[in-house]
Amino acid sequence: MDSKLQAQRALERLPQRIILASRWILVVFYAVLALALAAFATAFVVHFVQMAPQLFTMRETDLILALLGLVDATLVASLVVMVIISGYDNFVGQISAPDQALPWLGNLDASALKIKIAASIVAISSIELLEVFLNGDHYSAGQVVAAIALQLTFVVSAVGLGILARLTRK
Repeated sequence: MDSKLQAQRALERLPQRIILASRWILVVFYAVLALALAAFATAFVVHFVQMAPQLFTMRETDLILALLGLVDATLVASLVVMVIISGYDNFVGQISAPDQALPWLGNLDASALKIKIAASIVAISSIELLEVFLNGDHYSAGQVVAAIALQLTFVVSAVGLGILARLTRK
């Protein structure tokens, strides 16, 4: 009877082991995100090199728009890094780093990650909205209103996530 009980427990542990091991599939997603980030960085540098000769002859508005585009790309890249590092640390395995190198590592749980992602999306969409305002003559009134509505939706969502996180803290 003891061997039958052991066999039953081993059978019960098998799905648990499979489910737990499935987290390693996420490594593929994080690796592809890292490759995409490298491709994005390459495109970022190429875009800057193409834009650099014109920087001193651009109108001020065009220069601001160009710089906002660079800031926007930087925020997107930072968002991807945040997802890769905290996703891996939360769902696959702890990342080993010297304590002084990444003091925030391990402090970014899934709830905090959602809030940071929402805040990043608000920042990115704010830059997009500013670009709409600076290029107002290229947009209809309906497009401007839609951009504002989208921005407000992002802001309300981020605030809602923050409130939910505060309410569910232990």
